[in-house]
Amino acid sequence: MGMAALRESALRADQVAQLTRLRTQIGQMQRRTATPDRLAVPSALAPLFPGGGLRPGAAYALPDSASLVLALLGETSRRGSWCAAVGLPDLSAEAGAGHGVDPQRIALIPRPGDRWISATASAAEVFPLVAVRPPRRASSGEVQRLDARLRDRGSALLVVGPWPGAEASLAMNTPEWSGLGRGRGLLTSRSVTIAARGRQMPHPRTVRVLLPGPSGSVEAVPERRRLQAVAS
Repeated sequence: MGMAALRESALRADQVAQLTRLRTQIGQMQRRTATPDRLAVPSALAPLFPGGGLRPGAAYALPDSASLVLALLGETSRRGSWCAAVGLPDLSAEAGAGHGVDPQRIALIPRPGDRWISATASAAEVFPLVAVRPPRRASSGEVQRLDARLRDRGSALLVVGPWPGAEASLAMNTPEWSGLGRGRGLLTSRSVTIAARGRQMPHPRTVRVLLPGPSGSVEAVPERRRLQAVAS
């Protein structure tokens, strides 16, 4: 067997092991019997969503921002619920802890490969909130089957990238770092504008937030800084 074949075999074995760990975690959890009206999001991001949170059974398209993904996962985890991240190898339990993610309440499937749909659907069976970065464009059939699973189980899905029929699509722009002064100092925060468009929003919604803020997580832009930005 050549080296390429050996590497492919090892990769597939790792993918199977990841899915096995996920199924083990799922088997240790009780079937959810109640679905909330909304999954909470950080207060600084709440104005982006009708009802102030994520709607169970819906999918949301996000920009490729680990900080934003972790901020949304963190609020759900902070309130005692489980969440999962599929196909996001750059995410770690340690990084999530700064956003409130409980390392004991997150399932990480970093490299599901071509089994990403299966892994995401399995996670949606029991986890209220699942984040995924698809390695390729999903087919219409895959989208329909996964959306049906979300509606049946009452889970919300965060998709890094576009997603047909998403409840809302978010975008980030105009980043501005703070902390440096006259060529010296430390970067302490980054302010960004996040915009949301969706089927239930006749007009786009925007917020200006610190992502990350001085604490490392998402924070509202202080009133003083907002006033300075308007004045300038």
